[in-house]
Amino acid sequence: MSALAPPLQAYFTDRLIGQRDASPNTVGAYKTTFRLLLGFASRRVGKPPVALDIADLDAPLIGAFLAYLEHDRHNSAATRNNRLAAIHSLFAYIALHHPEHAATTQRVLAIPAKRVQRNLVTYLTDAEVDALVAACDTATWSGRRDYAMFVLTVQAGLRISELARLTCQDITLTSGANVHTLGKGRKERRTPLIPATKAVLFAWLKERAGEPTDPLFPTVTGGYLTRDAIEHRLALHVAIASVNCPSLRAKRVTMHTLRHTAAMRLLLAGNDITVIALWLGHEQIATTNIYLHADMTHKQRAIDSVNPLATKPGRYRPPDTLLAFLEAL
Repeated sequence: MSALAPPLQAYFTDRLIGQRDASPNTVGAYKTTFRLLLGFASRRVGKPPVALDIADLDAPLIGAFLAYLEHDRHNSAATRNNRLAAIHSLFAYIALHHPEHAATTQRVLAIPAKRVQRNLVTYLTDAEVDALVAACDTATWSGRRDYAMFVLTVQAGLRISELARLTCQDITLTSGANVHTLGKGRKERRTPLIPATKAVLFAWLKERAGEPTDPLFPTVTGGYLTRDAIEHRLALHVAIASVNCPSLRAKRVTMHTLRHTAAMRLLLAGNDITVIALWLGHEQIATTNIYLHADMTHKQRAIDSVNPLATKPGRYRPPDTLLAFLEAL
């Protein structure tokens, strides 16, 4: 029997941080997974987390944990798969350093991901975007901040993690105005800003009057807004906007919805899918193809461009007795 604590600690310090140089978001997500797993295993086995052995986390227990996530915590299949990916990563590390547990690790690594239903993306229409930004009370400091934040997100299609980390120096408002971001996989990109967005950010930066390394959209105390705080601010404004724009009530609007909105605006304006992929910072074009499925105008144009068949309707009749024989089989 081998204690679980040393390899788990080494996995975070050596593998995730030392070898892979994983981002804080990845480390945080994996940390949450193992906190949940250790708590579940502790209750199931009757040991405190520090006393658990590798053998205690066998395939049946991992399977029960995944079922617990879905049925008790009401996690989606996608979240369940993300938790499983973290567990697989740990057990791949354990397999290298503890070959005596090869049977256990093999069974855990053989647990498959669950098929996930892929829904059409939700995005806002122009009228809904107008209602959202109009809901920001520009008579207040926080309202002006939120207004600038939403206008930038809808135009540039930023991820919430990118938005939360923006500093004042990430905005360039001179010739070739753009916003500089560090996205997934530590990929840098610069996204052009249209004149309307440039004007909004110019006014906000003038009011913000921060140092170059200060947060672009700070809290009232000057710190960085958390992702939860940004989503909370959005939810407040969506609730207000829904009064004048009832269609918003039928949509679950998150900051990622605003990112989808930016992509759909680019698509409807006739931009190629590869350009949209570059704009959003997608590594693979297949990720961007979801917007093609959501756009009915492209599908309608495809139907309109197809000429109707010139054949007469009727049942096929074989011209030969041998072919008739085969047809009748």
